[in-house]
Amino acid sequence: MVALVALYVAVLVFVGAGSHFADLLGKGLRPYEWAPAWLNLYWSSLAFLDSLAALLLLRGRRAGVDLMCAIMATDLAANWYAAYGIQHIGVSAQPGLLRLAAFTLFVLVTGPFARARLSAAPASG
Repeated sequence: MVALVALYVAVLVFVGAGSHFADLLGKGLRPYEWAPAWLNLYWSSLAFLDSLAALLLLRGRRAGVDLMCAIMATDLAANWYAAYGIQHIGVSAQPGLLRLAAFTLFVLVTGPFARARLSAAPASG
């Protein structure tokens, strides 16, 4: 069951990473002109952080769960701030925000369960 959850999350995270890589390659470090530089840099960094988290999850590492939980919590907060604090738009105008919130909830709820069943470090051998 843990392997299935880790695989599911890793696949979805690779999809997110692909989106961030596309933005990074297509538009550079500031893909969203309306957003402050720090927010653009955070989103651009997710291309690498999402990929790292997914790889750690696929290798069965607790650090993957830890990183994924941190990424999802901060990404949801950043997107919520962007929608409401900067763009002043509602949830109905941002259906992707609802999907992000649902995925974040899934990650945060299943994270402790999965983490307890994964290894802390690579096996030596």
